[in-house]
Amino acid sequence: MASSPQVRSVLDHSIDEIRNDILRMGSFIGEQIANAVRALKNRDLSLAHRVVESDQRVNELRYRVESECVRTIATQQPAAKDLRYIIAAIHMAGELERIADHASGIASIAIRIGDEPLIKPLIDIPRMQEIACEMVQDALDAFVQMDAEAAKAVAARDEEVDELYVQVLRELLTFMMQDPKTITQSTYLLWVAHNLERIADRATNLCERVIFAVTAELGDYKPS
Repeated sequence: MASSPQVRSVLDHSIDEIRNDILRMGSFIGEQIANAVRALKNRDLSLAHRVVESDQRVNELRYRVESECVRTIATQQPAAKDLRYIIAAIHMAGELERIADHASGIASIAIRIGDEPLIKPLIDIPRMQEIACEMVQDALDAFVQMDAEAAKAVAARDEEVDELYVQVLRELLTFMMQDPKTITQSTYLLWVAHNLERIADRATNLCERVIFAVTAELGDYKPS
C-alpha cells in the first residue's frame, strides 16, 4: 500500500471509525445483557420486551461495521497489522451480534416466566452476568489498546463463569428432584445460565481475534 501521509491519514480515519463503531456496539450490547438479567430478577416484563426489540439496532450496528471494513479494504488496501485489525473487527462484530442474541434469549425467558414468583433468589446468575459483561468490555478494551496479554487475561476468566454454571446446574437439578413442580422454571433458569455461559465463551472468541490482530496468530486460545 502507498505510504504517503495523506493515504495514511485516510486509513487512520477509517480505522478510527471502525474502532468507534465496535465500541459503540459493545457498549450497547453490554447494557442489553445487564437489562435482560435485571428484567428476570425484577420481573420487569416491559424491560424484557425492550431487550428483545433491541435486536434490530444490533443488526444495524453490525452491518455498519462490516460495510466500513469492506469499504476500507477495497479503497485503502491496508496491509499487515492494519489489515489484521480490520479483519478482526469484522469477526468481532459477528461475535457481538451473537452475544446480543443470547441477551435476547434471556429476555425471552423472562417473558415466558412472566410474573410467576422465582423458585429461589437469583445469586449466581447475576454474578455470571457481571463477569460475562466485564469480559466483553475488557476484550474490547484490549482491542482498542492492541494488547494481546490483556486479551489472554480476559479469556482466562471463562473458567469462573463455567464454575458458576456448574453450580447453578447442580442447584437447579436438586430443586427439580425435590419438587417436580419446579421443573419448568428450573429448566428456564438453566437456559438463562447457559446463555450467560455462551456469552463468556464468545467473549473469549473476541479475545482470540485481538490476539490475531496483534500477533498474527490465529487459533483457539487455551489458558495455561
